[in-house]
Amino acid sequence: MPFSLQGPIGKALLRRNIARWRKATEQVTEMDFAMLSAQQDAAKRLLRQISNFKMEADRRLNAPRMGVGAFPTPTGTDWAWRPKPWAAQVPSGGVSPALAKTEFTDELVLFHDCKQSEISLRQVRNKREVDLSPYGIDLEVFHFGGTYLSLVVEIPNASCEGLRKNHLIRLTATIEKERPSKIYARLNVKNGPNTEQILMTLPDEKADTMAEFDLAYSGLNERRAERMWLDLMIETPAMNKISFRDLPLCRYPRAEM
Repeated sequence: MPFSLQGPIGKALLRRNIARWRKATEQVTEMDFAMLSAQQDAAKRLLRQISNFKMEADRRLNAPRMGVGAFPTPTGTDWAWRPKPWAAQVPSGGVSPALAKTEFTDELVLFHDCKQSEISLRQVRNKREVDLSPYGIDLEVFHFGGTYLSLVVEIPNASCEGLRKNHLIRLTATIEKERPSKIYARLNVKNGPNTEQILMTLPDEKADTMAEFDLAYSGLNERRAERMWLDLMIETPAMNKISFRDLPLCRYPRAEM
């Protein structure tokens, strides 16, 4: 049964916790450093869990009425997912400048090799009627003196449960750019000591784009699939703003011949 803060016991516990932290705040100047450090560690652990809860709650409350991850999927889809930055409010909101390895969330990391970073990454609210995701991600790049820039999306382990070589992984994305720039999508599947990689170029004739990764052409060991992630590699990113309005993935079996 889900824990509720609405009942009498839950409300009493909540009031007690609020009072405890209010009192601790008032006593900060009276605490010795050892106690203050211990209290700060406890506050950090609590804050982390509250932030995680808020993000998951936002993911559900901000999703379309049909439910979390609601977006068009092929018949037979057995797994579908939308990453957190597109589904729930991120506490930080944005990063500028974004350094060489910036963890925006545990599901989205920005990599580049610029010594002087003129890159920003921020979450924006989608407000158009056509938008299915409540949030989007804006990547802005000014001067770029590096050799690579990529967004890495860490995909939940559930994507590897029951994974077979007859599966296709579909990426559907809505991407808007101020200037033309090629984006390559590479799906990585770790299976034992090996990592299978499938590289696709995202069509850029229009904002709505799609790529299907066919595992039949990989050397996937079905019994050892354990982790999956997606690299989005951006070519010539300088002086450009790229808006990733949505980035859902799904998995479905290839139709039998």
